[in-house]
Amino acid sequence: MDYIRRGTVSFRNANLALFAGAFSTFANLYMTQPLLPTFTKVFHISPTVASLSLSVTTLTLAFSMLIIGSLSEAWGRKKIMTLSMFAGAILTLFIAFAPNYSILLTLRVIQGIVFAGLPAIAMAYLGEEIDPKSLGIAMGLYISGNTIGGLGGRIIVGTMTDLFNWRIGMIAIGLISFIVSFAFYFLLPSSKHFKAKKLNVRALLHSLILHLKDPALLSLFGLGFLLMGSFVTLYNYIGFQLVEPPFSLSQTIVGWIFIIYLVGTFSSTWFGSLSDRFGKYKMLVIAIVIMFIGGIITLENHLLLKIAGIAIFTFGFFGGHSIASSWVGRRATHDKAQASSLYLFFYYVGSSVGGTVGGIFWTVYGWHGIIGMITSFLLASFILAFYLRKTLHEQAL
Repeated sequence: MDYIRRGTVSFRNANLALFAGAFSTFANLYMTQPLLPTFTKVFHISPTVASLSLSVTTLTLAFSMLIIGSLSEAWGRKKIMTLSMFAGAILTLFIAFAPNYSILLTLRVIQGIVFAGLPAIAMAYLGEEIDPKSLGIAMGLYISGNTIGGLGGRIIVGTMTDLFNWRIGMIAIGLISFIVSFAFYFLLPSSKHFKAKKLNVRALLHSLILHLKDPALLSLFGLGFLLMGSFVTLYNYIGFQLVEPPFSLSQTIVGWIFIIYLVGTFSSTWFGSLSDRFGKYKMLVIAIVIMFIGGIITLENHLLLKIAGIAIFTFGFFGGHSIASSWVGRRATHDKAQASSLYLFFYYVGSSVGGTVGGIFWTVYGWHGIIGMITSFLLASFILAFYLRKTLHEQAL
């Protein structure tokens, strides 16, 4: 099989394209996260309602990926991913001119639908086109694009909000994303191993059920829900704590704190590579332990220790996500795009549930409530990881 191998021009171009695609998608997806405190003041809403500007997008993204991932089995990969990127950029420009919060939320719902085209398919593309021996590093590089995109979106919006206003920040992201979409289209190699299937809804539903009946895949889906739910909860509400006394940081500084995301760029690639050498289970457990330690450290009120805790937590999250997501691609024996979509469905539902429910914990219990919720999620992750290992061991016997 003529797979794309590490060290070739095609490998470089494929990774650059998917890195660019991930950058654009996640910059637009998370651009409202640092604006939550701003939205509470501008639109006179609660922190929980403000969090909906992210949660409704990730929720519609989750459901849409189930459909688009399945459609891509019949329609192909590159075309849908490219259309998704262009549409997402245009919608961001529309959102920048939203006259009220209701219209902003409506546009974010639509944006969640069109965003689904890239993450639902990118992992399947990698699983089909990249040499299995190079898949760990390729998946890590793709996820690092998620990291840089999330970082870039937050920093641009946070800084522009202080210098001008939040609308100017969104315009900047929309224009950048439009340019990046062209780079994606010209760099990404066309699929060589994709085989189109006739669209058969009954067959797709049957395939979906088969994925959900696999205990190992179901465990990986649950891990995606819990890890992402923990991660988004922490980042949604850390801004509220940092703009309040005793920290009283400006919106720009809070936005730049998201540069911590860069540790995820390293850890996603590094953990992906280590999992190829030392095993996925061992590295997954280590990643969860690192998240747990980082979350506990953020309870300290010293600013530098709090930032260190966020960095450690972020390092562990991206490492764990890199392993779990690539594991889905290897575990699924059929309809890999659909399996990837299911993983991301649970992943983004976790983001929506955790990010919104976290608002209740923040309002009632403050930061200790947030960390209490996160550690509960992580303890459940340990249980699922152990169950996953046990299931795979029994099936191998």
